Amino acid sequence: MSSDADLHHAPPSSATQTDRVSHGPHSPAQEVASPPDPPMTLIRPQTGWQAIGFQELWKYRELLYFLTWRDVKVRYKQTVLGAAWAVLQPALMMLVFSIFFGRLAKVDTGGLPYPLFVFAGLLPWTFFATAVSNAGNSVVGSERLITKVYFPRLIIPFASVAAAVFDLLVAFSMLAVLMLWYRVPATWGLLIAPGLLTLLLLTALGGGALLAALNVAYRDFRYVIPFLVQLWMFATPTIYMHIAAGAERSSIVSDWLLYANPLTGLIAAFRASVLGTPVSLAALAWSAGAAVVMFAVGCLYFRRVEDSFADII
Repeated sequence: MSSDADLHHAPPSSATQTDRVSHGPHSPAQEVASPPDPPMTLIRPQTGWQAIGFQELWKYRELLYFLTWRDVKVRYKQTVLGAAWAVLQPALMMLVFSIFFGRLAKVDTGGLPYPLFVFAGLLPWTFFATAVSNAGNSVVGSERLITKVYFPRLIIPFASVAAAVFDLLVAFSMLAVLMLWYRVPATWGLLIAPGLLTLLLLTALGGGALLAALNVAYRDFRYVIPFLVQLWMFATPTIYMHIAAGAERSSIVSDWLLYANPLTGLIAAFRASVLGTPVSLAALAWSAGAAVVMFAVGCLYFRRVEDSFADII
């Protein structure tokens, strides 16, 4: 029972409510014959909507670091190539898309070499897809940990997303090699790339926390998440070019559908900042707002239902 587990281990200050209950009045004879009973402490879990609890997450930052490093080691345990898979995965996808979309379909890239163009889009996308997929299954995979000890449950999906950051940093070296190979110089726009990746991180944290909570209650999401990720990739200008700022729109419906995707502006802006092409400020502003909203909604819903995890997991 999750409530019981939390009742015994939760710190009463932040995640629970504590009441002290007396056992009623005692007769004069009882007070003389025996000492008064100690007060009974009742620890009740909070219900309803709760704040995200950044202060408590910071308090457990060492646990977040431990779980993140555990996920990284487990992912590459007993593999021959180890962390090289962080580079090989987007590199192999780049090779496939370069053959079918670059050579056969001849997708417009604005004059950039297609392998470099598609890898600059696959790099942030692979991070997001890995983070959301792993975070979505993280709580279900931590059954024993959740039912035995109290800690902020949000740390579990957050650790899965943080482990994906490790892959992103490793794969970034491949992008630098491609830019040197195709002689594409770095520009001042590269300075905004960390900010764009931070917004992408917020989107992944919110989406991962939301899917993790839904996956506990509805195990159908275990099968929905891979399909959702694949569909989301083709709905995002990862392997094709998003409409440039000021360019004529070919279809109002398709263009607004792309704008509705919170990843459209982030991935297009990341690629533009790295390769030195114009950034669509309107799409970026929409995606930045959507990232903040998605983070808040995902984390708040996770906090809303986390008390029932150990009961139904």
